[in-house]
Amino acid sequence: MTDAPNPVVDNAAQHRFELTENGLTAFADYHVHGDRVTIPHVEAPPALQGTGAAGRLMEGLVERIRADQRKILPLCPYAVTWLKRHPEHADVVVT
Repeated sequence: MTDAPNPVVDNAAQHRFELTENGLTAFADYHVHGDRVTIPHVEAPPALQGTGAAGRLMEGLVERIRADQRKILPLCPYAVTWLKRHPEHADVVVT
């Protein structure tokens, strides 16, 4: 883990986490239900697809959710798959 600030921002007005790279924004929609954060949709613009931007977005949102002592309920197939591939984050996933 680095000391760099988390580039993922919580756009609370639109209920989504955002990561902006090269002037383009990847985002993950969310809904908060108590201590659970449901992630129904993750999207990256076509120009960011294949660059790892969505993965960096997921890393950042996990970091934020963990810091808030909440759990993730992934509904988006990308989020589900990404979290399965990163078992080091299992502590923040609703089982």
